[in-house]
Amino acid sequence: MNDWPEGWSGNNRGGGYGHGSASAQPDGARVMRQVRRGPSAPPQGGVPQQPSYGDQYGDGYGNGPDQYGGGYDSDYNTGQVYGSGGPGGPADHGGRGDRPAPNWRRRIKVTAITATVVLLATTIGTYFWADSKLNREVDLSKVIERPEAGEGTNYLIVGSDSREGLSDEQKKELHTGSADGKRTDSMMILHTGSNGPTLISLPRDSNVEIPTFVGSESGKTFPGTGRQVKLNAAYAEDGPELLVRTVEANTGLHIDHYVEIGFAGFANIVDAVGGVEIEIPKGGMKDTKSGADFEAGKQTLNGEQALAFVRTRYALAGSDLDRTKNQQKFLSALASQTATPSTVLNPFKLYPTMSSGLDTLIVDKDMGLYDLADMFWAMKGVTGGDGKSMNIPISGNSANGNLQWDTAKVKQLVEQLKNDETVTVSST
Repeated sequence: MNDWPEGWSGNNRGGGYGHGSASAQPDGARVMRQVRRGPSAPPQGGVPQQPSYGDQYGDGYGNGPDQYGGGYDSDYNTGQVYGSGGPGGPADHGGRGDRPAPNWRRRIKVTAITATVVLLATTIGTYFWADSKLNREVDLSKVIERPEAGEGTNYLIVGSDSREGLSDEQKKELHTGSADGKRTDSMMILHTGSNGPTLISLPRDSNVEIPTFVGSESGKTFPGTGRQVKLNAAYAEDGPELLVRTVEANTGLHIDHYVEIGFAGFANIVDAVGGVEIEIPKGGMKDTKSGADFEAGKQTLNGEQALAFVRTRYALAGSDLDRTKNQQKFLSALASQTATPSTVLNPFKLYPTMSSGLDTLIVDKDMGLYDLADMFWAMKGVTGGDGKSMNIPISGNSANGNLQWDTAKVKQLVEQLKNDETVTVSST
């Protein structure tokens, strides 16, 4: 009895590889019944065709035999289960899959967002850092009987002769002397509005009347007695609050903000920006008291030289009136120098400059960084565009030898500033 499956004989069995055959020829692989999904032609002669080794198990690269490949989805044989049969697919054993093309739009978007966040964080951090450095020491709420505010903004900018923070050696180098306390070396009103900035110098020797005021420290009321003094005496008597009160009472112009800087701060700012270029007029300038010693022509002044330049008056024909013109010219040049891209876009230059200025500035309690920036840009535009710089109109000398303001012109000037009109009044 033949116990082997149909189509098998003893010859098939006896000569098989691995079944005790002595033949040197290896057996053919054992054939399992084929399972097909669709109908197939019946075998000829009752004996199925014996597939070769390669037909049974395929070529090893995804091209399987009919019984393993033809009966199932052809996707398996072609490698489409894993993707294309091209390079990088199952049929390509020598390489790796293709990398997707970089998404440049997404990369640019991520970079832009990151840069914006960093810039925003830096800006906010700088704002709070700078705001914390402002010395808000002046309380304008103590000023009484104030004029009504007009259009635009009015800043009272004061340069004091404070030696605070200066060593004995620095005082000698800067020719500041060693006087105690502090006095006003320069006073200016800067008006900003829709018709361009106007910078008006108030000579320190201007003749003014000290009005009734409330002491900034004592809170005591001091009635006005009609005293006629030099303008800088008001600051020396009771500080910034009385100076603002005196300027408002004698001009009728409302002062919105107060800004003061001392000798050390001024020199430090100039050095921080790398010096300021200025043109010295013909004949040069030499003053042993201020330390000025300049030849005529354009030159870059460092902090020490700049301080000597703005303080010089004895070497000038117009004394204090000519000095105020030099102060205006220099401050405008300083603002322009500070606003250059080489300073603003260079953090190693910008932050020391801001620090030098903010550390030594004294401002009113309501002064914000926006107000400071407005003042700065207006100062920069004084000598260009619609800007105007001038001395307050002077009519001559008073009986006590002080400079007497031209009352009629001052009144017209103040009205134009209150209404934020283009200033047409001249200094003379």
